[in-house]
Amino acid sequence: MIIIAHDIRSLHNVGAIFRNCAAFGVEKLYLTGYTAVPPRKEIAKVALGAEQLVSWEQGDIDQIIDELRSDGYQILGLETGEGAKDINSINEDKIALVLGSEVEGIDQETIDKLDGIVEIPMNKKRSLNVSVASGVAMYSVLKK
Repeated sequence: MIIIAHDIRSLHNVGAIFRNCAAFGVEKLYLTGYTAVPPRKEIAKVALGAEQLVSWEQGDIDQIIDELRSDGYQILGLETGEGAKDINSINEDKIALVLGSEVEGIDQETIDKLDGIVEIPMNKKRSLNVSVASGVAMYSVLKK
C-alpha cells in the first residue's frame, strides 16, 4: 500500500501519518501539494522517529498518480461523497490511497484523476481527523 498525503496543512497530522505508515508497514509515503516535509520539529515531535523509518518522497501529485497507475496501482481517494465505496470492500493488492486537506478534503480536480473514492463507515459523526482516518484506512486495507 502507498499513501499520498496531499495538501495536509497541519505538521502534527503529517507526523501522525508518518507514524501510522511505520506502524502498518506502508510501502511508501508521498507528500504532495502544500504538505510539509521533514525535517521539521513539529513533524518529528509527533512522528517519534517514524519519518526516519518510512520511505517517503515529495512530488507532484499528477505525476505520481500517472507513475503509480502505470505500475499497476489502483488510485483511490479517502473521501466521503456520492459513489464512495466502503473501504472494507477493497480487495486489490496494489492500492495507492490519497488523503486530502483537513478542511476541504480532496480537491475535485484530483478526485477526477482517481480510480474512485472510498470511505470509512461511520455512525453519527461523518468525519474524522485526517491522521486518524489514515490509520483506520491503513488497518482496513492491510489486514486482509
